[in-house]
Amino acid sequence: MAWGKKKGGRKEPLFGLPAALADLRLTAADRIPNAADDKPRKSAKASTKRKAGDSGDEPPRERKAPAGRSGAKRRSKSRFGVGLGRLVYWGAVLSLWGVIAVIGVVIYVGAHLPPIQSLEIPKRPPTIQIVGIDGSMLAQRGEMAGANVALKDLPPYLPKAFIAIEDRRFYSHFGIDPVGILRALVTNVLHRGVSQGGSTLTQQLAKNLFLTQERTMQRKLQEAELAIWLERKHSKNEILELYLNRVYFGSGAYGVEAAAQKYFGKSAKNVTIAEAAMLAGLVKSPSRLAPNRNPEGAEARAQVVLAAMADAKFITEAQAQASIGHPSYSVKPVGAGTVNYVADWIGEVLDDLVGQIDESIKVETTIDPKLQSVAEAAIIDELAAKSVKFNVSQGALVAMTPDGAVRAMVGGRNYSESQYNRAVTAKRQPGSSFKPFVYLTALEQGLTPDTVRQDAPIEVKGWKPENYTHEYFGAVTLTQALAMSLNTVAIRLGLEVGPKNVVRTAHRLGISSKLEPNASIALGTSEVSMVELVGAYAPFANGGVAVTPHVVTRIRTLSGKLLYMRQPEERNQVIDPRYVGMMNAMMRETLISGTARKAEIPGWPAAGKTGTSQDYRDAWFIGYTANLVTGVWLGNDDNSPTKKATGGGLPVEVWSRFMKTAHEGVPVANLPSSPGGWGLSNLAQAASQVSPPTAAPGPAAASAGGYRPPPPTRTNVRPEAAAGLDGWLMDRLFGGNR
Repeated sequence: MAWGKKKGGRKEPLFGLPAALADLRLTAADRIPNAADDKPRKSAKASTKRKAGDSGDEPPRERKAPAGRSGAKRRSKSRFGVGLGRLVYWGAVLSLWGVIAVIGVVIYVGAHLPPIQSLEIPKRPPTIQIVGIDGSMLAQRGEMAGANVALKDLPPYLPKAFIAIEDRRFYSHFGIDPVGILRALVTNVLHRGVSQGGSTLTQQLAKNLFLTQERTMQRKLQEAELAIWLERKHSKNEILELYLNRVYFGSGAYGVEAAAQKYFGKSAKNVTIAEAAMLAGLVKSPSRLAPNRNPEGAEARAQVVLAAMADAKFITEAQAQASIGHPSYSVKPVGAGTVNYVADWIGEVLDDLVGQIDESIKVETTIDPKLQSVAEAAIIDELAAKSVKFNVSQGALVAMTPDGAVRAMVGGRNYSESQYNRAVTAKRQPGSSFKPFVYLTALEQGLTPDTVRQDAPIEVKGWKPENYTHEYFGAVTLTQALAMSLNTVAIRLGLEVGPKNVVRTAHRLGISSKLEPNASIALGTSEVSMVELVGAYAPFANGGVAVTPHVVTRIRTLSGKLLYMRQPEERNQVIDPRYVGMMNAMMRETLISGTARKAEIPGWPAAGKTGTSQDYRDAWFIGYTANLVTGVWLGNDDNSPTKKATGGGLPVEVWSRFMKTAHEGVPVANLPSSPGGWGLSNLAQAASQVSPPTAAPGPAAASAGGYRPPPPTRTNVRPEAAAGLDGWLMDRLFGGNR
């Protein structure tokens, strides 16, 4: 090992290295800085410069002292300039992105609209006006839209009322009113809620024509785009006219003409300033402010409109004050509520009569508004007085002329609670009101009203039907049996003539429902609708001609074009006039001495038949004169039993009340009688020829003007307690028919 020579300092050992390599030593500048150092070491050049300065090779630089307040100001201005520049820069960036976002939203919203070039002002949905036989309005289906009214035909203050309260800047904006939107925004913020809207009349029209009523941002943007399109395509006056003829005014009224007719009973051309203000006020909340529902609210809103009109100088302050409290609205009645059952029925048959409707029409009907009101009152009042006592919740009535023209129809006690039409749609067991078809079949097979049959217990394959009273009268005439509604005689007759023949007779007269040709058909166990049952009785009142129940006579467009007119039906004689007279004489006795004694109409010959189905579930009476055929049904929708409500009770009372009013002032007419003498005038001519002595005619009834058979002798009385289990069971199944 060699050691270096020591010269002026310590010598490091060379460890045998050559002298040339012995000086390759790292200096402090060549070392890697320590990671723990807070600051990096300065370079060797900087260190050298510092050393040179220290040694006097270069004099050291003197640091300048701060410039005081002037320096601070310069630095503050510099910072403000930088900040302002940054603000301008980012503002420009954000504005650019905002414009891009708006354009994107407009494109998105526009993409969900129909193509602008394909947009057209849509036609009004068709309305169906239903009028009575006297031309008065009964009901309306669809939107209640009056005829279009030209802007020039309206009093100037009417459109100005809408402008004053809805869109004061209508003639100055381009479809959207930024000032109005800002004003509404400020007002809503101050009131902490939505108290004012910023939509223009053009926007409201766009919504009414093309959009839904949903409240979404997308719908509002679509509304704005369409408003701009409308402004470019139509003039201001055209837009205002469209608006006035399309806006909704509550209670089903669309357009100022329909609203004026609805609330004031006059044309929009003739409304006063006060009425114009009330109409303009309805637009804000049609359902809540409709004067027929909320007269106080409608009047208060009208006063606000009058103040706005005066403020806009559309009217003077004196005119505004004079109009306050003088709208004199008068809602026109449009028929009883139950007439809507008729309207629904008409709606069901329209497609068969005129096909698809693409324009508004007027349907002329056979309904008599006065009789409709009487029928409605008779049903409602009777149920109000006795529904609890007899556990009866519903009723129906159909009245038609002998040629089938329906004059009144009540499908239930309250249309608003139930739109189910019990006169047309419901099918129920007619009970003994079906028996005339059995007796007519028997007459057509050679029997007469004085033919005698036995009223006695009967058994059919284990079935033992009984009379309603559980009594038996022995030998009785067919007239007596029908008047007293004896079940055993009807069963015997049905089996004698054949159930299939009974079904054919019923179908021939107008029953369209399916009927089961079994023994119980004589007691009315197959279900039928009221309108078809009443229609099947009509041949008895018109001399034996089949009818089709109908209610529509003519259909026209509102412009007067005839679309449909009912043609006279081809005369189809379904009952021989001889048998018509016999049946009328027999069913007349039902009102004189039988189960419908309360159904007398003073001065009018009338006939009919009661019916009570099993367990008192249905109570019927179908009665007629030469003027009207009317049927009444009472029962429960769930088919639950009533508390012994019979056809001779509540239905007869309703029928009598209606028919007495319906025949006031009508010339009396007789029911058809047989050409050979069978009828009300002389039923006895052939009786002695075909009937045994026990059935000989008795004295004539003065009120009937003809034959009245003697009352039967009661035999075989069988109280319910003695009937036994079998009798009780069969009574529950069939014995309630009367």
